[in-house]
Amino acid sequence: MRIGSIVGLFVVVWLIIGAVAAGQRGYFTAPPAQCSQLATIALNIVAGPLNYMGLDPQGGCEIPQPS
Repeated sequence: MRIGSIVGLFVVVWLIIGAVAAGQRGYFTAPPAQCSQLATIALNIVAGPLNYMGLDPQGGCEIPQPS
């Protein structure tokens, strides 16, 4: 039970650090207008402290266009 609490705390701190890094890059200044912007924000949050080690994940996605 104690290991689960430690792992949970680690994950929460990891995600908070990722959110801070995304905020420092200015991703929260305006709502995402495209899917790729939303994906980039999510990847930066998940990357967590790796953002401070030089990782700059960029997301991309394509939404199918109606015919």
